[in-house]
Amino acid sequence: MFVRIAGFAHRRKWIAVILWVAVLFGVWGVATAVGDAYKNDTSLPGTEAQAAADLLKEHGAERAGDTIDIVLHDEGGLTGVRERVEPMLAEVAELPNVGDVLSVYDNPTAVSEDGTIGYATVQLEVPSDDMPPEDTERIVEVAQAIEGDGLQVELGGDAVRLIAEAETGVGEAAGLLAAMVILVLMFGTFIAAGLPIMIALFAVGSTVGIIVLASHVFTIASWTPPIMFLVGLGVGIDYALLIFARYRAELVRGAEPERATVTALDAAGRSVFFAGCTVILALLGLTALGLGSIQGMALSVALTVLMTMLASLTLLPALLGIFGKRFARQFRARAEKRRAKGKREDGDGWRKLATAVQKRPLATLLAAAVLLGALAFPALSIRLGFNDAGNDPSDSTSRQAYDLLSDGFGPGFNGPLLVVTDGGDGSADEAAADAARALGETEGVAATADPIPTPDGEAATVLVYPTTSPQDGATTELVRTLRDDVLPGLTADNGAEYLVGGATAASEDYAGKLSDRMPLFILIVVGLAIVLLMAVFRSVLIPLKAAFLNLLSIGAALGAMKLVFQDGALGFEGGPIEAYVPVMVFAIVFGLSMDYEIFLISRMHEEWVRSGERNPAQAVREGLAHTGGVITAAASIMIVIFAAFVLSPQRLLQQAGLAFAVAIFVDAVIIRCMVVPAAMQLMGRRAWWMPAPLARLLPKVELERTEQPLQRVDA
Repeated sequence: MFVRIAGFAHRRKWIAVILWVAVLFGVWGVATAVGDAYKNDTSLPGTEAQAAADLLKEHGAERAGDTIDIVLHDEGGLTGVRERVEPMLAEVAELPNVGDVLSVYDNPTAVSEDGTIGYATVQLEVPSDDMPPEDTERIVEVAQAIEGDGLQVELGGDAVRLIAEAETGVGEAAGLLAAMVILVLMFGTFIAAGLPIMIALFAVGSTVGIIVLASHVFTIASWTPPIMFLVGLGVGIDYALLIFARYRAELVRGAEPERATVTALDAAGRSVFFAGCTVILALLGLTALGLGSIQGMALSVALTVLMTMLASLTLLPALLGIFGKRFARQFRARAEKRRAKGKREDGDGWRKLATAVQKRPLATLLAAAVLLGALAFPALSIRLGFNDAGNDPSDSTSRQAYDLLSDGFGPGFNGPLLVVTDGGDGSADEAAADAARALGETEGVAATADPIPTPDGEAATVLVYPTTSPQDGATTELVRTLRDDVLPGLTADNGAEYLVGGATAASEDYAGKLSDRMPLFILIVVGLAIVLLMAVFRSVLIPLKAAFLNLLSIGAALGAMKLVFQDGALGFEGGPIEAYVPVMVFAIVFGLSMDYEIFLISRMHEEWVRSGERNPAQAVREGLAHTGGVITAAASIMIVIFAAFVLSPQRLLQQAGLAFAVAIFVDAVIIRCMVVPAAMQLMGRRAWWMPAPLARLLPKVELERTEQPLQRVDA
């Protein structure tokens, strides 16, 4: 199959290129005309926060639109600036998608005790996710136009934060530039360096266009495309590079361009295919979590990986057909210069490294275990949640609004709990008043608001302001205390049903839901990967070893992410880890780690078969010698691409980018180049053992290239 695909794409190169160009521009043409319909599905069936939201909807209190807070601060008091503030609020009320504005001067509770900080509430007609950025920016401009002479105006709310997060592109551009530099240094020519990047851009661009169209039918979160770009760019360059490196090696050996293309696709192409299948299986395992936004992200990223595989197996050989003769001259000339200068054989350094590791395999494994264990240990204390304005850059208006509200009204003001009351022996208002009194006396509660009945009068809500910030661990404990101790006692007294909801409680429920379903997800992903590798390598120990080592690299990545983003190392704002990120990192990193495992072990197995299955130590050395440089180069590119996303304004992308970069570094440098040779040396011949009954049960997959006659290309 790989021979036929490579041969057809190479001979019909212009047809293949035109088809890919047509797909890319055709999909984007339709997507641009239709637009996207991303939906952030935050529903959590079976949780108390979701039950509270459903109860409010049932009684007609469903929120139609979100709000924006216009926070005002003047050391001389807000009374003295009233003549400037009220005309501004009137102008804001006339702007598009603004339903109403509650003035700071009409709400006594909206002004701090010292009178220097207050807020006006802008009621939007649409949810924040559906608010056009230009309309939000207009509100910000009008509000901040009155600043000066001691008056500070800042704006907070999800809609304001979204326009700041939309300013992406720095991370992507930095990653592409760094990748280009590495590829130029590796291949010595801009054309050769540009091919892997071109493959990635064609694949990712086409897939994002498809997802824009799919968002009208399926639930796809607005943060999915950046994740697709992050993974697709790294994987696309990675896969194309693995094939292209084998192609260059065949050219240097003297093969003609067409023969080199077919050989590269029939060897490295197989590894890319099975590595991609592993990533896709790992991502599809996320659907077991049963959470809408994560399922949409998993399917979208899986489709991205599939498209990068197809582009690597079809578009890349077509481009090699176009530039093949030029590459043959350039690569052979560079090889001649190296030989003329007496430079060592490619892979000699890796061969020496493997030899050194094989001499002391136990010491190598022990040192690696200590290092990886130290990196992974912090992951045991990860606290999941969602970021809020308290995690935004200190110079952003949303962060300054958050800080002003905390200073004026207490840290818990930015994340109140919503207690929903239903039924009881008396009226809902009476039951809610009972809750307000009891909650006001609870340790950890700063204040409670007066009960607010629903439109039908059958239920009521009470806002509860904690003494601590929304992301503080004490707030999490308060939610548990209210649910487990305080409110059940009230229910026993008056028979009313009390539910704790709101954004802060929902984030705790989301984290708990993920934690409960993680074991099943891990079992599915690891189990499927082990079965696939057993079929590929006809071995029991190698898949088990690969799964264990992948878990170590994931643990190291999560540990580093916890130190940086939860503990606030390296200058980042401390806070909980985004609830989506650990499961996403697990699925994607587990799949990506298998890429290098398959690429390295398949070459070791090729050498093992070539030696007549008599010299396992030599197979390990030669396998690393032929793949160490390519793995390191591919990993370097993925690391710089992933690390560049730390520059993104979105905290989710920052956390994912760092975790991916650390995981790939650990996997390529420590595990593949040191731990794997040591483990293979200790296993010896046992590494390739498989019980006969299991061997008969599993399908046999030929991963290594078998020499084909050239006529097969034209068949």
